[in-house]
Amino acid sequence: MCSQCRCCVTGLSKGLLNGEMAQFQEVMRQQLETSMHTELEKLLDTATGADKEVSKKDFEGFKKLFHRFLQVKGPSVEWSKIHRPPEDSIQPYEKIVARGLPDSVAESLNKLVVVKLNGGLGTSMGCKGPKSLISVRNENTFLDLTVQQIEHLNKTYNTDVPLVLMNSFNTDEDTKKILQKYTHHRVKIHTFNQSRYPRINKESLLPVATDMGMTGQNADVWYPPGHGDIYASFYNSGLLDQLIAEGKEYIFVSNIDNLGATVDLHILHHLVSRVPNGKRCEFIMEVTDKTRADVKGGTLIQYDGKLRLLEIAQVPKAHVDEFKSVTKFKIFNTNNLWISLGAIKRLQEQNAMDMEIIVNPKTLDGGQNVIQLETAVGAAIKSFDNAMGINVPRSRFLPVKTVSDLLLVMSNLYSLEAGSLTMSQKREFPTTPHIKLGSSFNKVQEYQNRFESIPDMLELDHLTVSGDVTFGKQVSLKGTVIIIANHGDRIDIPAGTILENKIVSGNLRILDH
Repeated sequence: MCSQCRCCVTGLSKGLLNGEMAQFQEVMRQQLETSMHTELEKLLDTATGADKEVSKKDFEGFKKLFHRFLQVKGPSVEWSKIHRPPEDSIQPYEKIVARGLPDSVAESLNKLVVVKLNGGLGTSMGCKGPKSLISVRNENTFLDLTVQQIEHLNKTYNTDVPLVLMNSFNTDEDTKKILQKYTHHRVKIHTFNQSRYPRINKESLLPVATDMGMTGQNADVWYPPGHGDIYASFYNSGLLDQLIAEGKEYIFVSNIDNLGATVDLHILHHLVSRVPNGKRCEFIMEVTDKTRADVKGGTLIQYDGKLRLLEIAQVPKAHVDEFKSVTKFKIFNTNNLWISLGAIKRLQEQNAMDMEIIVNPKTLDGGQNVIQLETAVGAAIKSFDNAMGINVPRSRFLPVKTVSDLLLVMSNLYSLEAGSLTMSQKREFPTTPHIKLGSSFNKVQEYQNRFESIPDMLELDHLTVSGDVTFGKQVSLKGTVIIIANHGDRIDIPAGTILENKIVSGNLRILDH
């Protein structure tokens, strides 16, 4: 056989092999989907009453997500196709403000609904129950501050801006009990629940749950599937249609633990009045400049001619350092989003909401490896018409994820008015200090026991505390302060102490006599 013929045969056999492999993979995918559907039906058979109907809707969503998960081949982005967004697609906040406000902002406000993502627990800060119920300032919880902000808007402008909480099965019951205390506030409060999806075995790709129960051996086999679930859950709850019928047009969505995410009248005015090409903007993502602390944050890119959110999980390993670069990717997503209700309804009904799947590996208490399939709310930006970003000041991104963040917002760096925190005018520069509290401060209760009162931090740049350290009343911290108690030692910072550009180490005990 001539060499040319041999090449042809080899090429043909490779083609057949590739074709057979693709066919084999497709058969495997179909078998996995069939097995998954069978297991989900078995689980549904253990549910009763209204719970069964809710779970049925949840599982329909999960089936779609699982189907897409099985279809994914390779990375979700090709690095060579990634481009910086066009200049006009991300507007500076100053430009939005310069356009001014109309004589009556009430008309715009009456089209708005504030939605807070309220599915998370306070476990990372050593608290039980919903994170939104942790006290953050003057005994006010995240939820208290949110209600105060919206009530202030409604009273000031004589409007009816409602608050909607997206709860999860982890937070719904406790949140609803607390909501009774706001009955006489001038805010209508609605809730709906995120879906409940089954965690799946990493090897078999089948649910770990044996029934629909949520206690005992089933306590950790369910999960809320990320905030990208907001679109389907909001739509399925009937609340989306109800709000549209009431004349609402836009939602402002943010994490409930971001204390900088307040209703901004300039962004709202821009949203309701901007009509490029005769079409209104359907989606605004607030972004802000990256610092070294934000290198892992998702960023906006141009991809296949559309704005798209790029998360670090989607980045090929070879390009992770490039992604983290502050010079190439200068902004990150704050997860403050302004979205058209009509557009959500349209995309849901057309089944056209396109979000990348995040595969989140977990290990259960018994050591079993599972995965949970999630989506992110901002990832849907590419599905909306005339989507844009606004580069907002850092002050609109003030998340409280750790006890170190809590110290920051409880301090005199911020003043509180009508539920909103603003940087004190007494601070000479607008950046927040870098605070790193050690493991002795990890839980809110431990942290509270270690501060007799919150130190004065108006002139602080950097604070690191490690080991067994306590603070007396009226301590003042300035410049860079590092306090390290070695293992077995303890440091008590006396009341009234002023520490400026100091390193304190060793053992310092203040004993009563």
